[in-house]
Amino acid sequence: MESLAGRTILLWGWRRTLAAFLAGGFAVLSVAPYDFFAVCFVSFPVLVWLLDGATVEAPATLLRRLQPAFAIGWWFGFGYFVFGLWWVGTAMLVEADSFAWAIPIAVLLLPAILAVFYGAATALARLFWTDDIGRIASLAAAFGVIEWLRTFLFTGFPWNPVGYAAMPVPLLMQSVSVIGTPGVNALAVFVFAMPALLAGKRHRAFGLSLAAILIAAHAGFGYWRLASADAGAGQTLAVRIVQPSIDQAQKLDDKARDDIFRALLQLSARPPEAGAPAPQLILWPETSVPFLFAERPDALVAMGELLGDGQMLIAGAVREEDGRGAAGGPRYYNSVVAINSAGEIVDAVDKIHLVPGGEYLPFENLFARLGIDSIVPMPMSFSAGSERHPIALPGGQKAAPFICYEIIFPELVSSGVTGASLIVNLTNDAWFGDTPGPYQHFRQAQIRAVETGRTLLRAANSGISAVVDPKGRVLDALAINARGTLDLSVEIEAPYGLPLGRPSTNGFAVVILLAAIACGLWARQRLRVD
Repeated sequence: MESLAGRTILLWGWRRTLAAFLAGGFAVLSVAPYDFFAVCFVSFPVLVWLLDGATVEAPATLLRRLQPAFAIGWWFGFGYFVFGLWWVGTAMLVEADSFAWAIPIAVLLLPAILAVFYGAATALARLFWTDDIGRIASLAAAFGVIEWLRTFLFTGFPWNPVGYAAMPVPLLMQSVSVIGTPGVNALAVFVFAMPALLAGKRHRAFGLSLAAILIAAHAGFGYWRLASADAGAGQTLAVRIVQPSIDQAQKLDDKARDDIFRALLQLSARPPEAGAPAPQLILWPETSVPFLFAERPDALVAMGELLGDGQMLIAGAVREEDGRGAAGGPRYYNSVVAINSAGEIVDAVDKIHLVPGGEYLPFENLFARLGIDSIVPMPMSFSAGSERHPIALPGGQKAAPFICYEIIFPELVSSGVTGASLIVNLTNDAWFGDTPGPYQHFRQAQIRAVETGRTLLRAANSGISAVVDPKGRVLDALAINARGTLDLSVEIEAPYGLPLGRPSTNGFAVVILLAAIACGLWARQRLRVD
């Protein structure tokens, strides 16, 4: 091990760049759909050893001293995000003749931008670098802080944070209900990087023992949580989730709209199995309604006729407001609408956190001068909603709706579930086909259920539609590209746990980060004294 570490530390030039890039790319095997978390016990020690060699000749300015560390982290992040997000480029293939030019933006430019965060993490850690366990703590604290910043800087895009590698199954997800994603991110890096100590003698036994204790505590808490009795069920809600599996190219074809709508109605109208209750709540995916209600009021009538007394349909639809957009034109919203048996829209919630480059184009005026009005084939640009509120369901329960990738933001979901006993996530991942994207998206939704202690109802156009309990266990699901319905009587449990956003959970995460920072500073001070 000392020989391997020594050779890694001495790498220089393109060899060091390649090693960092491959270490980051290798770490992608730890996330969905692969879930082989053991690779991180290789990737992060390699990252530590590369940072051990990130030195410059004195005298040098602070920026010059941090430049090699930033470069190593950037290449590590670039490998991680290139291999982890390549599937984003498939959205441009839906209408390849018009949008294939944008594939490099998705496949290379997006990872290059996200890699800046990991470069910042390694540069920050290098400020407090030592030759013992202190550098492991510094790296963990830096990644914990940077992954938190990634949730909101530049609109935020916290896709595949490093802590998800430590949560591949419900057994290993339960810790997030106590320390939140920021805490898991920091502890995951601390544990994954610990084998780097095998190449030295200082703190080796202590560090490996501490890592073993943390792993045992992580898994043990999960076992205890899953084995413990569930919170008392308040009532049962009969739910039908519709997964129409409409090809994205077909969704963009105006001539196919009536066929799409007919398929949704037919799936929704299927009789329940013998002895099963009729659904009280029917869910359709994001933007599943292929019409604007103002243009096709008959669609709203048909949806009302589908429903019986006491039933509700929650569907994804485009909502239009006249005279609110640019130059007095209409403004469009990506919305969730609740419809009753009278064919009335009784509630609506607009998507607040829009996808840059997808649902709206940043710097729209600048791109317009270049003749670019969109990067992916969208029929219109959307406006962001102004507020979120729970939707009242049959039986008196309330659901917090989140559209598409809103579900990946821990704090957004935590603040949005107040007053709700369920999470509803409507999405359309047909843009990305049967790639890792839909699996990664579902994993993040699954973790939100554990974080908030609430049952998740997820309707996805082409998968993965599912019902997930408050402990992250999948009660039932439809596979990618399957067409059908999920019928389930969902027991509504009282929300439990310490949802992220409450002072107690934020406090745990802050304590973990402060402990890691203190450990790094202590080791750094000892190094100066020695």
